Amino acid sequence: MKRFDIITIFPNILDSYFGESLLKKAQEKGLLTITTHNLRDFTHDKHRKVDDTPYGGGPGMVLKAEPIAEAVQKVRADGAVRMKQVKRSNKRSGRSTRSRVILFSLRGKKFDQKEAHRLAKYDQLIFICGRYEGVDERVAQQVADEEISLGDFVLSGGELPAAIVIEAVSRLVPGVLGKMASLEEKKGSYPVYTKPESVKLKVKSRKSKVAGVPKALLSGDHKQIEAWREENS
Repeated sequence: MKRFDIITIFPNILDSYFGESLLKKAQEKGLLTITTHNLRDFTHDKHRKVDDTPYGGGPGMVLKAEPIAEAVQKVRADGAVRMKQVKRSNKRSGRSTRSRVILFSLRGKKFDQKEAHRLAKYDQLIFICGRYEGVDERVAQQVADEEISLGDFVLSGGELPAAIVIEAVSRLVPGVLGKMASLEEKKGSYPVYTKPESVKLKVKSRKSKVAGVPKALLSGDHKQIEAWREENS
């Protein structure tokens, strides 16, 4: 079992996404767990305050370091206990649970498929989702194991990046995709077609145009098909 933990101030924001399709089935099979944690649950004031103004001035608010550190400590400890219980029930023992704490940041390493394979080696991934004007830098320095970026663009928070990383890593967990390996994992991104063999499409131009399927894919010759896919990937 692989465990994903998301620390956020919006714990229900991704419920519908994780409750559908392959991720839902994988959780039902016990292949992985996805848990969101409300950062406000790790505060100790009556207002449950998770942010404050930045030193040096400037617009917006910054997420505080203390509740994030406390949340990570609790989530990591709980994850280790639960993963050990799973291993015992499956009669597995040996190495301790490996966890990784990830903070999403524009300064982080760019996420790609190679990074997905690297992260798939961990038992537990803990995601810190920033909001507002960012996260106290001491979180990056002393709490997170690494910073990851999805690209040179700005989002309102780290929840969507967390969902993307979880999706990419989950596809590498044995059993999540079933018996059929994914198109992208096996061969790269090549064009695909389905029935009917010929269709009339009128979108980009004013006139209808009959669009067909490449002859190689209709040949029934597996070597020819593989060669075509390799050439067009």
